Amino acid sequence: MKKATTEATVDRETRRAAAAPSAPPPAGADCAPAAMPEESPRSSLASGGSKPIGQAELARAREIFESYRRGRANFEKRIVEDELWWELRHWELTDREGRSRRGTCSSCAPGAASGGTEPPPASAWLFNAILNKHADAMDNYPEPAVLPRERSDEGSARILSSVLPVVLEQNRFEETYADAWWEKLKHGTAAYGVFWNSEKLNGLGDIDIVGLDLLNLFWEPGITDLQKSANLFITELRDTGELEARYPQYAGRLGGGTDVKEYLYDDTVDNSGKAVVTDWYYRRATPSGRTVLHYAKFCGDCLLYASENEEAYRERGYYDHGMYPVVLDVLFPEKGTPAGFGYVAICKDPQRFIDSLSANIRETAMMNTRRRFFVSTSTGINEEEFLDWSGRPLVHVEGDLGDARVREISPAPLSGVYLDVMRMKVEEMKDTASNRDVNSGGGAGNGVTAAAAIAALQEAGNKTSRDMIAASYRAHTRVTELCIELMRQFYDFSRAFRVTGKDGDFSFVRFSNELIRDREAGVDADGETLYRRPVFDLKIRAQRSNPFSRMERNARAQELYGAGFFRPENAQASLIALEMMDFEGIDAVRDQVRQGQTLANQLEQAQKELEQARREAQAARQEARRASQELAMTRQRMARAGMAPGPSVSGPVGQAAPMGAARPGGMGPSGPSGAARGSDPGSAPGPGPASRSPAQPYLPVAFAKAHSRAFPASTGSIMGSGVRRTGYQQRLAERSRPRLG
Repeated sequence: MKKATTEATVDRETRRAAAAPSAPPPAGADCAPAAMPEESPRSSLASGGSKPIGQAELARAREIFESYRRGRANFEKRIVEDELWWELRHWELTDREGRSRRGTCSSCAPGAASGGTEPPPASAWLFNAILNKHADAMDNYPEPAVLPRERSDEGSARILSSVLPVVLEQNRFEETYADAWWEKLKHGTAAYGVFWNSEKLNGLGDIDIVGLDLLNLFWEPGITDLQKSANLFITELRDTGELEARYPQYAGRLGGGTDVKEYLYDDTVDNSGKAVVTDWYYRRATPSGRTVLHYAKFCGDCLLYASENEEAYRERGYYDHGMYPVVLDVLFPEKGTPAGFGYVAICKDPQRFIDSLSANIRETAMMNTRRRFFVSTSTGINEEEFLDWSGRPLVHVEGDLGDARVREISPAPLSGVYLDVMRMKVEEMKDTASNRDVNSGGGAGNGVTAAAAIAALQEAGNKTSRDMIAASYRAHTRVTELCIELMRQFYDFSRAFRVTGKDGDFSFVRFSNELIRDREAGVDADGETLYRRPVFDLKIRAQRSNPFSRMERNARAQELYGAGFFRPENAQASLIALEMMDFEGIDAVRDQVRQGQTLANQLEQAQKELEQARREAQAARQEARRASQELAMTRQRMARAGMAPGPSVSGPVGQAAPMGAARPGGMGPSGPSGAARGSDPGSAPGPGPASRSPAQPYLPVAFAKAHSRAFPASTGSIMGSGVRRTGYQQRLAERSRPRLG
């Protein structure tokens, strides 16, 4: 989820706790304007006494610093020259004689043919290559996601994933990231500093993430991993008056200091009132066998602060993580140095050739477009009238005119071969910098006009950009790891952060190092307490993508839709095809296809059940219709046989008329003759319903037997004979049984 970040807030109780005398100070460090740790003037050195870091150790540190500075003289020179190439001021590297400091011959210098009067051209092919690579990097701005290594740390990882973007936003890390990419592309190395600033948040303290200048960073020559350097120095020019106000005990002694390499500025920079302040990071082994990181600050021969002189940090070290708080992001690595080289180093030679050839072509074009003449001294031409092109119709001449006396100078036209050579050098630079036309949004020149096709070509041609961005993601991972370690050490009090989601809704998260610091995990065989430190994995992903990537994804979605990937009936085949494909967001597409397959199965099952119910209802209606027809036929047969069915067909099916009721055809209650069974024909009618015994059947037994003999099939259906019954006939029999039995 994308997090929109705001400034962290701290409640009133937390501020009072931070200001309480019993609260331990966060490493006791203030912060310089460049966000480098700095100690207040309460240094323990001013009080005297024997300390681990004194004047002898300071002198030794200055000697080490000077050796580091001498060992990287060529590196500093290259950085300054690369900056001039980036600013299109590279011809300033050529001196008055036209001889380049890099060994370019004087005849190759621009303007040599015209005596150096023309300004040298400076085309921007190199500038354009760096510009496009920087745009690719910012289109894939990183966003960290924290993953736990144990199930018990899932909650902490989830909160860290929400808090880290807030911390980065507070430090304006996107701006720092953009500036670092300029340095990476120009000079081959970008440097990040991750420090603790105890002055942030009104004294509560927070993390500082800043970009460092390579000219102000000094490491041990010959190493390739910055963390393996014996010492690390970070320098900064500070105003002398500000330093004396902060450290009054050193008033009058803070001027000057070690000289550092400077860039060639357009403005006149006066450093007379500045002093070089040096931060010194080094490692020491403690009596317990641990190696800890210490920090000292000095200006000239004045020691401003030393963490090793503080009792609270002598065994612990300045930072608990024990690493130098600097991360280098390298473009093209070199052997024997943690830094690398950039696009200026690989493209400046073709750029110089292009500019030199452009100068000569321009000079030739100017010679061919400017008319000049050979004139004999004895011709007697009025030069003022001859050179006046304002419209004078006459030019006076003494003597005869002819080709021998006045002849136009016609320089030889420039061959097209030289233009082809310059175009070849331009193409060479494009290929070297992986900055083809299609990467800049072109493609029509190659016959490609469709937006989706251009986007596909860009994705195919951005392999180098993706490689560089992946390297920056690895550096971003190290920066984030240092942030987590500083949180683990200094976030002693709960802080509130506002986290905004994708939909614009926000929530408030409280966080402290209680969730990530060491926890008791039991005891060992000697009874010593064991601790477990929550460790997290970091996954860096692009926060946003460029419009061409979105266009390419939209085109892919349309293609998948047109191929029927999202049809539920094609889900099985679509999943097989997706297993062989790889693109961003493929997991979400698989989930949607599986969900569509599940919904299709559920819909199919519901349709089958509905169809089954419909068929059963139709069968029931047909059965009822057949039963009704059979009942009607039975009544007709009974009527023809002289036996009356019930008085009404609207009553319950199979219900006979009551005893003694009048029946059609004059039939009496006792049968066809109207006489009761067992009496002579002349006797009176049998007893009515009131005189019938409870055990006597509702219909006369004679009627039932006669009906059974006359209509065995229908009687069996109704009276329960051995004939197979349908469901509807079974219900008729169930209704008839109590009255007949």
